[in-house]
Amino acid sequence: MGKATGFMEYARRENPFRPEDARLKDFDDLHVRLSDDARKEQASRCMNCGVPYCQSDYGCPLHNLIPEWNDLLCSGQVEEALMRLIKTAPFPEFTGRVCPGLCEKACMMADNATTNRDNELYLIEEGFRNGWIKPRIPVKRTDRTIAVVGSGPSGLATADMLNRFGHRVTVIDRADRPGGLLMYGIPNMKLPKGIVSRRIGLMKAEGVEFCMNT
Repeated sequence: MGKATGFMEYARRENPFRPEDARLKDFDDLHVRLSDDARKEQASRCMNCGVPYCQSDYGCPLHNLIPEWNDLLCSGQVEEALMRLIKTAPFPEFTGRVCPGLCEKACMMADNATTNRDNELYLIEEGFRNGWIKPRIPVKRTDRTIAVVGSGPSGLATADMLNRFGHRVTVIDRADRPGGLLMYGIPNMKLPKGIVSRRIGLMKAEGVEFCMNT
């Protein structure tokens, strides 16, 4: 645990909204990020419970190692915290923006829960900003060729995992751009489309092929 009394010393602070007059002029992201120090304070509020309900089946479906990466973030080990996050979360830049935050609903602090979703988003964006996120190209390829039909969140996650196993994966979709719900169902102010395109580009660099308009 990074700070045993963090949850008593610091109030919950979510990423604040951009000024209203600015939001009225565009369809960009609704929020701005907290400072690095403020984000570490928010991570210090995680109590590292004996039974971390945030990791339960009704907390995080991905079973993210939330207390572990909150502890690392609190102590300033940002890259190490990111590595713990991506062990279980394939696309934190998506879930950090649009996930309903079930882990926070399951938090022992109830409505005063740790800002896990904002912390997750901070980690992945710091990873991209600092060049820590690089294409993870399989060292060895198998002889399996797999088609994934549909390039929505589940299709992309499936393709990503199969590619890491070394299989050759082609994602097929009838739309003109990959992403499915991420690209066509979620408004830009919640999930900027450049974020989706950035991940697709990374997957292509890792060897996943996309066959669109098909």
